[in-house]
Amino acid sequence: MNAINTISEFHRLLSLPEPRHPLVSVINLAESIFLEDDVWKGFVNRFYCVALKREAKGKIRYGQQHYDYDKGVLSFTAPNQVQYLDLNNMECGSGYLLIFHPDFLLAHPLATQINSYSFFSYAVNEALHLSAEEEDDLFAILNKIDKECLHIDKHTQEITLSQIELLLNYSNRFYERQFITRKNHNHQLLAKFERLIDEYFDGKAKTQPELLTVQHMAQLMNLSPNYLSDLLRMHTGQNTQQHIHQRLIEKAKEKLSTTNLSVSEIAYALGFEHAQSFSTLFKKKTSLSPLEFRQAFN
Repeated sequence: MNAINTISEFHRLLSLPEPRHPLVSVINLAESIFLEDDVWKGFVNRFYCVALKREAKGKIRYGQQHYDYDKGVLSFTAPNQVQYLDLNNMECGSGYLLIFHPDFLLAHPLATQINSYSFFSYAVNEALHLSAEEEDDLFAILNKIDKECLHIDKHTQEITLSQIELLLNYSNRFYERQFITRKNHNHQLLAKFERLIDEYFDGKAKTQPELLTVQHMAQLMNLSPNYLSDLLRMHTGQNTQQHIHQRLIEKAKEKLSTTNLSVSEIAYALGFEHAQSFSTLFKKKTSLSPLEFRQAFN
């Protein structure tokens, strides 16, 4: 897998002059020419990238669905995420890329806080679609960052990172809005989630993992694990793991109260490799051991 290690190297691949700052840059896509290079066939960046594109042509892929958009598209990638570019079918339109190296965050609170922005771990196709007013807000922030890179001094890092943090906080707000505006589509996804989890616990799933996991549910939903958890949390107040545990405990209670199966047999039926793991989870969620629950119920 090819790696683009530095901001300077990325500038070179886009036929741009050396960056003004070695660890952060705002790139104008209209001024960029992607070099014909095998690196685009499969690569990882060693830095964060926020891409704000205008006039994106064609269809935008969202999960496993496709939607047409003529408004701004905002996407995020974290360091070391695998990417592929097809230069023959790529129409960037206009827009900007904000790229910054993890080293630029050192000794700043954002170095740890950035992990809380879950959209950095979304699949690249789960982009954010903006209104014209939202675009303008973010373009204004990018312009300030770009100007700050013109004069590097002891204040540059603090001022620039405060602007990056502001951009990320705005993006958080816009993502929450997108979840709400996609209400009908999201309700279909929620219904699909409930159907799939029912099929698993009823033993009707086509592919039955030993123990149901967040990753397996996300794969069945054609969504990234983080995106699925954010979607569920926004509409139900619980993430994917909490939903799985809730349904698992409900099924365990049903078996404990209506069958004579042993705790070990119930644990194995629910996908646990070790009965003790099941008992630990059950007590954590109910404050009772499986046997205590059975005795109390009877």
